[in-house]
Amino acid sequence: MNYGVIGNCQVAALIDEQARMVWACLPRPDGDPVFSALLQKEGGESATGVFAIDMVDLTRTEQTYLRNSAIIETKLYDAHGGVIRILDFAPRFRSRGRVFRPMMFVRSVEPLAGRPTLRLRLRPTAGFGERVAPGVSGSHHVRFTAENLHYRVTTDASLAALTENRPVVLEHSLHFIIGPDETLQESPAALAREFLGATLNYWQEWVRTLAVPADWQDAVIRAAITLKLCTYEDTGAVLAALTTSIPEAANTTRNWDYRYCWLRDSYFVIQTLNRLGATRTMEAYLHYIDQIIATSTADTLQPLYGITGDPRAEEKIATALSGYRGMGPVRFGNLAVEQVQHDVYGSVILAATQLFFDERLVRSGDQTLLERLYRLGKRAVATFEESDAGPWEFRGRMQRHTFSAAISWAGCDRLARIARRVGDQVAAREWEARAARMKKEILEKAWSDERQSFTSAFGNRDLDATALLLPELGLLPATDPRFLKTLERIEEELRIGDLLFRYKHADDFGAPENAFTICAFWYVNALAAAGRVDEARARFTRLLERRNPLGLLSEDISPSTGELWGNFPQTYSMVGVIGSALRLSRSWEEIV
Repeated sequence: MNYGVIGNCQVAALIDEQARMVWACLPRPDGDPVFSALLQKEGGESATGVFAIDMVDLTRTEQTYLRNSAIIETKLYDAHGGVIRILDFAPRFRSRGRVFRPMMFVRSVEPLAGRPTLRLRLRPTAGFGERVAPGVSGSHHVRFTAENLHYRVTTDASLAALTENRPVVLEHSLHFIIGPDETLQESPAALAREFLGATLNYWQEWVRTLAVPADWQDAVIRAAITLKLCTYEDTGAVLAALTTSIPEAANTTRNWDYRYCWLRDSYFVIQTLNRLGATRTMEAYLHYIDQIIATSTADTLQPLYGITGDPRAEEKIATALSGYRGMGPVRFGNLAVEQVQHDVYGSVILAATQLFFDERLVRSGDQTLLERLYRLGKRAVATFEESDAGPWEFRGRMQRHTFSAAISWAGCDRLARIARRVGDQVAAREWEARAARMKKEILEKAWSDERQSFTSAFGNRDLDATALLLPELGLLPATDPRFLKTLERIEEELRIGDLLFRYKHADDFGAPENAFTICAFWYVNALAAAGRVDEARARFTRLLERRNPLGLLSEDISPSTGELWGNFPQTYSMVGVIGSALRLSRSWEEIV
């Protein structure tokens, strides 16, 4: 899965190793895919859903990000000594006291050697995969119109070459601006140069603010930038991934739309970015969930919401798209929105706790927010004894999942800490008592004497990788004999090499075939917490080799082939990179 990501927290796109733009949604990441070749079978020159710069007689490619940025550089080489460089990015920089992040992609094509011949392919789609014909063309632009969306491509290239796929000998640089249907005040070349410099400066300055660990700096920086690109800055939402329907394993129909904000997953993303010092992103997300809580007419929360806070996520099949490598169905929307997942209440409380303790934040937690969190805590207590779909969102099974119970306990535990922080001793004692009762029941009912392990749900025998998070949540220390036994069982039954299955038992779609990427990082962290630090460092170093050439990860990894599967880039997986690096890195004093 050799794709790179460009974006600006308003729009994002996937670029393949030949610099073909194969996935991009407008006017925002959960919109209609304007470029959708990612979810179609490989096609020839007539393939739709792509913006490509095809080099005639191509022999090899090189691709990298410009240092500490979200700008992709691709070099294409032909059989005759011709070389071109393609730069792709979405503008993002500070202007007039705010961050400029338009609905725009910028592409520059520059000849470096020889007389390379190119074919330009601009074949956008609309209506979830249907090809859209260009509208009226101007002297230097082509307009496109889809439902509730109007955009144009402005260029200094030949429009005939762009729309008719005619060959072009590249003698000078070409520039393409994909953006709103508005006249540009500058030439494409001047605008591309200006935006390139400003965008590169923005990202490099942003990286300079990060508190990166001494070891594995490149991996952490790339993961942090990628997490940032998976946020929607207008509302503060965090997307689980930028794509939909890349299957978890080949031909399994485990194809889901991840362009939504999961309250559980987002907590881990925000917690990780905060540890790096990216506090603005955390504050924006806390504003997002505060708005959801404030506008909800009930105390019940959904597992996920749209990136604008919309509670609707009706699932439908896009028949015009054959699917990733032809492996459909392609789904837009996600039925998990209708599921009962009781970990949501604790997840929101855990995320909001920082507001009451972190003095760096501009806005601190107030009494209004605290009262809302108390309401959520009461829901966590009320649902503690109820069954749910669990963190893996089983569609045909309801149990009292250990992880859901542990997150609910953690929410009540943090409410007790917040109450003490603000001087509310009565409330603190009440929440401590509730948390104590919940903790006692979890440690008793989630433990299996037969299995000598904490299991996935109260009273069952199944192992679940989420048990590795129990010390992270604070339920018990990693040196507790029960956790060490659980770690042994998980190693025996869920681990394969350096990878880990989230579970092995059959679910609604059969037994899982691929390892879940984040679980391998949980395992590394558990090893370190249990005192096996050298082993953890060695495994983590090997895990980093599983990333694609641009340093990105998807949701799943095939243990047999090492191939990446699942939606991309997966925020959970990139969180794993940062979290393990922070835990395992040497101090700066040790290496400088």
